[in-house]
Amino acid sequence: MATPLRRALSLAVGWAMDRRIPTGLRARAYRGYARAFGANLAEARGPLEIYPTLGAFFVRRLVDGARSFPSDPNVLPAPCDGAVQSVSRIEGGSLLHAKGRAYSVEQMLAGCASAGELEGGQAWIVYLSPRDYHRVHCPLDARLVELAWAAGARYSVAPKVLERRRVLDVNERVVLCMETCGMRWYLVMVGALNVGRIRVVGAHSGRSGRLQRPLEYARGDELARFEMGSTVVLVFPPRSFVANSGLEQHRPLRMGEPIGTRA
Repeated sequence: MATPLRRALSLAVGWAMDRRIPTGLRARAYRGYARAFGANLAEARGPLEIYPTLGAFFVRRLVDGARSFPSDPNVLPAPCDGAVQSVSRIEGGSLLHAKGRAYSVEQMLAGCASAGELEGGQAWIVYLSPRDYHRVHCPLDARLVELAWAAGARYSVAPKVLERRRVLDVNERVVLCMETCGMRWYLVMVGALNVGRIRVVGAHSGRSGRLQRPLEYARGDELARFEMGSTVVLVFPPRSFVANSGLEQHRPLRMGEPIGTRA
């Protein structure tokens, strides 16, 4: 579980993210943020003054046409912007991160799937930094059939931290169990040091994980969002999709970019 100090820090950051910025100072504040983190303001929808808080700016939408999804159903596109942390096959019930660190797929998915049914499958791990677009979109036409909120720590998920310690399957996270044409696949939103607020489009804001009914999403629809930077883990079963070549660690990704091909 998160320590009192980490929870207090997250609360303090959340408070700061929700403070209204005077209209006349907003453009200057957000340009300063963009310079500090390398965010692309040209992609932000609307004038900067429409974002009343840093939190609203952080989850800014993109201008129309900034990203596109392939029409080919045999292509798996990236669900988010970010940087590749690892691409691995699921072997021995584990997926691999950088430096050969193994994560239990059952623990990562908070018990939503067994290791056996995913053995031989494929996993992608993508890190979202403060510069990135922080809305996550559905890579396939799919139904959300199960939602699990896993309590846990709030360690940093910065790439250098992940190389030194086990984080992704012990941090607070939300597991989305998706279904496409009878195939179940999983998208995990991993919380981080200052990331306790993860929103799933159409789902209740509470953390029971209960769905009144399955939720339908078309390819490219917004699925969820982080209200600070964090990590997305995408897991597919065997004989579904395999990773494209060239997805080396730290390679930048843009949402909609092909990352896999149907097996």
